Amino acid sequence: MVLEIRLSNFFSIKEEIVLDLRAANIQSKQSKELGDNIFEYEDMKILKTVALYGANASGKSNIIKAIRFCVMMVLNSHLHNVDANFNFIPFKFDSYSEKSSKFFLRFVHKNIEYEYSFELTREEIVKETLYYFPKGRIKKIFVRDELLGSTKKDKYSFGNQINRPFDVAESTSTKTLFISRASQMDREVAKEIFTFFNEYFILGLLLPHNIKIDYFFSNFKNELLEALQIADSDIIDLTIEKDFVPVAKVDLKQGDDKKVYTSYSENIEETVTIFSFHKKDVSKKFDFFQEESAGTIKLFLALLTILDVAKQNKILLIDELEGNLHPYIVEFILKLFHKSKAAQLIYTTHNTNLLDLKKLRKDQINFCNKKEDGSTEVYSLYDYSDFRETMDVEKAYLQGRFDAVPYLNDSDDNIKRLVNG
Repeated sequence: MVLEIRLSNFFSIKEEIVLDLRAANIQSKQSKELGDNIFEYEDMKILKTVALYGANASGKSNIIKAIRFCVMMVLNSHLHNVDANFNFIPFKFDSYSEKSSKFFLRFVHKNIEYEYSFELTREEIVKETLYYFPKGRIKKIFVRDELLGSTKKDKYSFGNQINRPFDVAESTSTKTLFISRASQMDREVAKEIFTFFNEYFILGLLLPHNIKIDYFFSNFKNELLEALQIADSDIIDLTIEKDFVPVAKVDLKQGDDKKVYTSYSENIEETVTIFSFHKKDVSKKFDFFQEESAGTIKLFLALLTILDVAKQNKILLIDELEGNLHPYIVEFILKLFHKSKAAQLIYTTHNTNLLDLKKLRKDQINFCNKKEDGSTEVYSLYDYSDFRETMDVEKAYLQGRFDAVPYLNDSDDNIKRLVNG
């Protein structure tokens, strides 16, 4: 589970923004009726879903991108070459392109709470830390600061959790996170952290023809069909057919004589095709990804992903949750999370139907706003202590009560000038 995320200096994100998934202490009757929206871990209450609202270009998607970047750095930084640049752009104004970017995650894996952070420029990693909380007290696993000296012993300090840590440090370049390298070198604590990011932090919905679809389909077919029925689909059955097809591969290679030579090879690859059957005539099959609607395909991929996430209490990121989906279907997806034991969803949306305090708690609703300097700020509806739960959140949001909406200069004169010249 994720408890807290902090991000700074990443695209439109300038100063540190915070996503806190620890539930606020809200004692109102209405919030207590939304007990399914939270779960308990030790003495904390944790949010199952967190929404990000805001105008176009307010930075909602950049928050999702930043979290994904953080996860992918943990998973892949050990593969970086010495001349690699990290694939992001810092905030471009106010000399922030010369400053480092920071990423912080507080999370729980196998009932152990961790705080992991790193700081980097586009060219190199500057700092990295990992702490954990045995018996409720913070304890250092390692601290790395590349600015402290010239040797690894100057730059690193360790607790006693990692076996032969300086062996790992010696093979860790400034392009590589220590946690990523330590996992590859079979250090147990690092492997647990890697497992959390690799298996429990899901960065988006499955894509068509993803190789995992076969696995998920085999495990969740019955639940998937039931969920489609609940969502008012007329699909009553789905099947998968596999085939093996030859795939030609052409390579161009330069020889010692500087000439370019062409080589040809043929590989056999497995293909998977999904067919759907509708209740009007079960004898006719439809090529699912070719003949079904965009909304049905999105729902199928969402349900397959969410069934896995919900059953195994993972964390899922979705940018624009409502894309190609009816508002009622979006509510259905949120209910799947709220009825799970401890699954979590962080999502962006423009669906104002969800701005209802009978559906979401105040601390589940966050707003992204673009400031005067072009940077993104994030704040929660819970921060508005004067906003009572009896008020209409959707109406207040659309009226600009919380900012985070576009302010259009769409007078009749301006519109006429645009269309008539």
